[in-house]
Amino acid sequence: MGHPDRPSLRLTALLLSVFPALATAQEPPADDGNRLDTVTVSGTRLERDLADLPGAATVVDARQTQQGQPGLQLDESLARVPGLYLQNRYNFAQGLRLSSRGFGARAPFGVRGLRLNVDGFPETLPDGQSQVDAIDLDALESLTVLRGPASVLYGNASGGVVDMTTRSGADLVYPQRFSVSGGSDGFRKTNLQLGGADGGNHHYLSLTGARYQGQREQSEMEKYLLTSRVGRALSEHRDIEFFFTAMDTPTAQDPGGLTRAQVEQDRDQATRFANLLDAGQEVSQQRLGVLYRDRSLGGELRARAFVTQRDFTQQLPFPGSSLIDYERLFYGVRLEYVDRVRAFGLAHRFLVGVDADQQRDDRGRRSVNADGQVTGLTADEDQTATAGGVFVQTDTDLSDTLTLSLGARADRVRLDIDDDLLADGDNSGDQDFTESSYSAGLNWRYHPRHGVYATVSNAFETPTFTELANPSGAGGFNPDLEPQKALNREIGGRGQLGDKLFYELALFRVEVRDEITPYELGGRTFYDNAARTRRDGAELMLEHLTTDTLTLTLAYTYSDYQFQRFYDDQQDQDVSGNRLPGLPRHHLFAEAAWRGLDGLFLIANAQYSSDVFAENTNETEVDDYVVAGLRGGKAWRMNSGELTLHAGVNNLFDEEYFSNLRINANSDRPDPADRGYFEPAPGRHFYAGASYAW
Repeated sequence: MGHPDRPSLRLTALLLSVFPALATAQEPPADDGNRLDTVTVSGTRLERDLADLPGAATVVDARQTQQGQPGLQLDESLARVPGLYLQNRYNFAQGLRLSSRGFGARAPFGVRGLRLNVDGFPETLPDGQSQVDAIDLDALESLTVLRGPASVLYGNASGGVVDMTTRSGADLVYPQRFSVSGGSDGFRKTNLQLGGADGGNHHYLSLTGARYQGQREQSEMEKYLLTSRVGRALSEHRDIEFFFTAMDTPTAQDPGGLTRAQVEQDRDQATRFANLLDAGQEVSQQRLGVLYRDRSLGGELRARAFVTQRDFTQQLPFPGSSLIDYERLFYGVRLEYVDRVRAFGLAHRFLVGVDADQQRDDRGRRSVNADGQVTGLTADEDQTATAGGVFVQTDTDLSDTLTLSLGARADRVRLDIDDDLLADGDNSGDQDFTESSYSAGLNWRYHPRHGVYATVSNAFETPTFTELANPSGAGGFNPDLEPQKALNREIGGRGQLGDKLFYELALFRVEVRDEITPYELGGRTFYDNAARTRRDGAELMLEHLTTDTLTLTLAYTYSDYQFQRFYDDQQDQDVSGNRLPGLPRHHLFAEAAWRGLDGLFLIANAQYSSDVFAENTNETEVDDYVVAGLRGGKAWRMNSGELTLHAGVNNLFDEEYFSNLRINANSDRPDPADRGYFEPAPGRHFYAGASYAW
């Protein structure tokens, strides 16, 4: 059980760290500029200044946030974003679990409920599922996080958008860089970057190799990444870029989830079958993309096309129908046109576009006995997901300070299964979903340095192929599973107090019908619809430029997420009024970053997460925790380049906490003590590295 006095004490202590920043804030001089105008948000497709956006958004400078970091997972950059909650940082077979306003927390692996893009190309499949394993953290330039329903932007998502941009050869201070790092738990990493520009042409290449043994048994990871882009100016108004990425993961082991008794016995152990079956995955992926821009038509035309190929094999940490493989082909196009017009005496900026994607999976599934021997073929099918959408967005200047933003989108998603294993009957089938989305927002810049907004939007989220698995054992699609629908209402503001304090605040309510929730049956995860859920929350971000060298950052999220009406058939209980599992009510990130003028830096941070529940019935409470980190380094300028050394420690105070919970795991077992929810995080671990740029 949790400790009722600890959450409030820890939260109070961390909040006190920002009081000096608040005390030094002053009213701004009337003639000062507005820093927010210089921050551009591209993830909205219709690019805007951050100050003019009628919604919650955070832009992260990847170079600064990655400074002195080991570069293992995206949480190193995204932990500072309010509204986000990140789990599963150390199980590379399951992948980072990223949730925004509670959407995505149910995913057993990968990212669910959010749209992920890299350089405008989707990491999210047509059925709504995303993976982040092919993203090279060393190649990232910036990340833009939009919280709240995102269907009007990209379709089929409830939680928001994470839009990532890689580095370009045109922006490099040094054209070459070589980095090495290593640390506890067998961590080793090497990165080489090459780039440059000549007139309107540029090129960039990043090669990364990483290994991680892991603190738990059966946690080893080995991965190799390539990220590249080449651009050429065709004329004064036209240019083209080619992007190629590749990932090879020969090893990503899965230690499985432990029961509470197993955690108390040995936090570092893997489950019995994870060891016996050598649970984990092998993955390779390649993507080729092209972007063409034409500004000779009055506005700007952007055309993207891509093709992704992925080969995947995974042994789940239990016997039975648990050996999965697929070959995937994922391709699509994006067409967007942006222009300005004047009508009815008002200035308008608009975006119209079309998206079309298709995902083709050749999937197999085999049964495995307790000795690891393959005993038979249980599934052989071709899965095809096709998604198409048309959309329009407009910004209308109602006055010099008031902007009306409108958006609408129509989507069609079709899922098909062609069953090639007919010995157990023909389980072929198809599902069609036709949905529409809208958004309407007002942004009022009532002061040169301050603005407020209000927005309302809706969103939909279809079940994925994985979620549509039929729990009856009859095969084919689950006929009872429907898309979930979300209605988001939000007010907020952002601005600058004095010359030093920058703030952003959002208050929201999201009401969801037919929310898709997981449960486990016979070791496999299945899904059903909760009747209704409601998410009330607040997100606050503060950044204080205390001195020329010291910056204080705080991000706080309050989350009151609960089932409004839901009878949990799997556990035969009415869970109406219960909290959504796996999500803390309070989450706080605080950082103090000192960057000296002589290249020396020292950065300390801490994260607080309040208690959570592990299942819909709220029977198993997981304690709150505070985890801290410290890192530092120094850069030396030389005639031929720059040498940088860094070192750091994560989990500075050796806190015992869980990096992941397997939500509703083993919910078919009557005793909660027998359910394997818990994936313990590593204790205190050290790392260090060096890089040379020239």
